Amino acid sequence: MLLMSHRNRLLPPLQPEPVRRIEAGPWAIELLPGAAYATRYVATQSAIGFAFDSQRGLHAIGSDRVHPFDALPNGLAFVPVGCDVLSESPKGGEYLRVIRTDGVALAGDHAFNNRIDPQAITLALRMRAALLQASVEDDWETWALALAERATDNPALSVPVQGSITGSRMRLLDEFIEAGLDGPLGIPAMAGLLGLSEGYFIRAFKNATGKSPHSYLIDRRLAKARALMRDSTASLAQIALTCGFNSQAHMATTFRQRLGVSPAQLRESACSFNPAISQDDLH
Repeated sequence: MLLMSHRNRLLPPLQPEPVRRIEAGPWAIELLPGAAYATRYVATQSAIGFAFDSQRGLHAIGSDRVHPFDALPNGLAFVPVGCDVLSESPKGGEYLRVIRTDGVALAGDHAFNNRIDPQAITLALRMRAALLQASVEDDWETWALALAERATDNPALSVPVQGSITGSRMRLLDEFIEAGLDGPLGIPAMAGLLGLSEGYFIRAFKNATGKSPHSYLIDRRLAKARALMRDSTASLAQIALTCGFNSQAHMATTFRQRLGVSPAQLRESACSFNPAISQDDLH
């Protein structure tokens, strides 16, 4: 998904997690939470984006023709200066946005998205963890510059890998996972849904998303848990079971490993932006 300017969001009944933003030297870095949005703008500065989640909706990038889009998880994106962008999605997804604010142009003249780059994935995950839980060891300028270098203007890098899962099949898989997150989901069930052998499914999924099916399933459980923490008053123990974790402790361990922050800390952060959740609902 190409979404590189201030979002005019279609707000849900409850406020989402806050937009987390940091400015470091010539860089502005934002972590945009998953939420419905609709935006139209002409890019005044080039920008890099990274979609952590599957996203779908409608967009028109550098054109008047509006098309449906399916953004794969872990997809790197780029929008150059002067590009006309229209994009909207009924659900959106968590998104990292990196722009250079000192007027120095980033390399590249062509917009792209859905580029799977292992080094970009590592950088984006590190930056997300730092935005959720700041540390004195954070090296924002180095990370931003390294991510910009991954967004080079090389059309060959944006060509889908042969033998990967398409956006439409990823949509079907996402719906299947969402319906079964409260129970045990495994590779046999996911491969069977798409009519693929387990070995082929694992390889195709890694080609499409840059991660294993097991790792993606954990990320989906985390995403649902975060949504429930911000949008409901259910206890963390209830949320853990609803999202398929063995226990609240298992969920807390996974949060710390993947996001660098505990569920209680993340909910406390969301609480200050969401009056529907009180301090009594944090645990």
